[in-house]
Amino acid sequence: MITQRPSPGPRYPALLQLLRASEALWNVSRVFFARWDLSPSQFNVLNSLWDQPGGLSQVELSRQLIMHRSNATGLIDRLETRGLVKRTENDADRRAYVVVLTPAGRRLLQEVLPRYYEAAEKVWGNLTATRAKLLVAGLERLSANAKRTVKRISD
Repeated sequence: MITQRPSPGPRYPALLQLLRASEALWNVSRVFFARWDLSPSQFNVLNSLWDQPGGLSQVELSRQLIMHRSNATGLIDRLETRGLVKRTENDADRRAYVVVLTPAGRRLLQEVLPRYYEAAEKVWGNLTATRAKLLVAGLERLSANAKRTVKRISD
């Protein structure tokens, strides 16, 4: 019996391109951060802590970074070994630690961030700020739809 392959919807090529763009951005990030011996994920931990003088728990960090706690623990371990973050006791929960940015981590971010923001603008090329805002709004809707879809599938 010969069956015809189902055809994708009209927006399927956009989904594929979004995944390709995500992969390309991750790859350029890996190359960009290598000069500071950082991975993109390590940078994301440091960057998340920049505006958190009291630090964040490892659970809060893993939620912000959309990763499993065990992955966040490994990242924090490596950053702590380099002296860029430190774990302190959590007064609210003695079973958990709070991760704070060290002065060395702050100095590194002060060096990286201006170059990072400059590179991020170059990645956008000639896409206008207005078009970028529209893209963000569309991606927010896409994320919300994906979360609803996962909920429906898992219920």
